[in-house]
Amino acid sequence: MTAITRVGVVGAGQMGRGIAEVCARAGLSVTLCDVTEDRARAGLAGVADSLLRAEKKGTLTPQDRAHALAGIAVTADLSRLAAAHLVIEAAVEDEDAKTALFRRLDEVVTAPDAVLASNTSSIPIARLAAATSRPRSVIGLHFFNPVPVLPLVEVIPSLHTSRATEQRVRAFAGEVLGKRTIVAQDRAGFVVNSLLVPYLLAAVRMVSSGTATAEDIDTGMTAGCAHPMGPLRLADLIGLDTVAAIGEALYEEYREPLYAPPPLLRRMVESGLLGRKSGRGFFSYTAA
Repeated sequence: MTAITRVGVVGAGQMGRGIAEVCARAGLSVTLCDVTEDRARAGLAGVADSLLRAEKKGTLTPQDRAHALAGIAVTADLSRLAAAHLVIEAAVEDEDAKTALFRRLDEVVTAPDAVLASNTSSIPIARLAAATSRPRSVIGLHFFNPVPVLPLVEVIPSLHTSRATEQRVRAFAGEVLGKRTIVAQDRAGFVVNSLLVPYLLAAVRMVSSGTATAEDIDTGMTAGCAHPMGPLRLADLIGLDTVAAIGEALYEEYREPLYAPPPLLRRMVESGLLGRKSGRGFFSYTAA
């Protein structure tokens, strides 16, 4: 099979730009695509800032920083991904939007043996694969935020994904990107979010019921359980809209009450209180 040297990343938000960065740092040719050129350029600017921070910390040489940045092209035209060996979708966590995107990628990505992957946190891969004519070449490739820092990638084959595709993608994530990989069944939430999201939602319910303040809940888990970050700051970091969307997908799949987003979380999302990316969630992130 063709070696993966050309990668397309669709979605230039926090996750997409992180994926583009680790691919570029591995010496790959990367095309970062979003719905507008401005959004794609904003994603590239975020990559540039991250690379500069890595250089200042001494984890990246100036030459490697320049080489990685030069390896990323930006576009709003999906047809620019035609020659990609691997396209990683990192768009909004919405099944209809992702399905439409996979249908379009199936039309435009024409490289032999090309793989279409999704960075979805919770949506079953089989549903996305069904929108394409190549379900054997569709797989889940779930990175964790911040992508340049966290070493894990979940690899999620659907019932249709070929063994060759699974092995190729797992080798790419492990040997080329230097990530640790685990394989998960194609069920909503996979491994990590099936465990993590009920925990985050339980913390939200504790705030809503008045059991303790957000600060005290987080302190309880960091000082009492040695967690590096409390559940509510972690939810803010992930994005409360994303946490709610994952909870909805898990509840739809399993119908277990512990997966259902609490009313407080729904109201916060509806009010635009999304966590770090909006400046306010369970904590405030705006400058005084």
